[in-house]
Amino acid sequence: RGGEPLRLATFSHTCGIRELAVRRLEDAGIAWQEVFVGGGVHAVAAAVTAGLAVTALLYRVKPAGAIDVGKSMKLPSLPLAQVMLHTNVRHSRAQAVLRTVVAAMKNDGR
Repeated sequence: RGGEPLRLATFSHTCGIRELAVRRLEDAGIAWQEVFVGGGVHAVAAAVTAGLAVTALLYRVKPAGAIDVGKSMKLPSLPLAQVMLHTNVRHSRAQAVLRTVVAAMKNDGR
């Protein structure tokens, strides 16, 4: 970082991930600057891919070619995300799709 604030690409100010990441940076005394606010994962990922900033994303949605720079930049860690899926779907085909989604989330390499 060379004494400059960490450049962040974030989601809107109502995003819980943004709030947590900013709080962790501030608690660690790391200066940061919001240089991009995107309306969704694809917009934020595009900012990261273009090299504009770093961001906090779930591993399963990180852009192709992006790397985790948390340790190398000595950034505070973020807790692993927990997902809870609720459904009242009774149709067997829809249940099969849900099982596939759950399996993919469990086996995303993390």
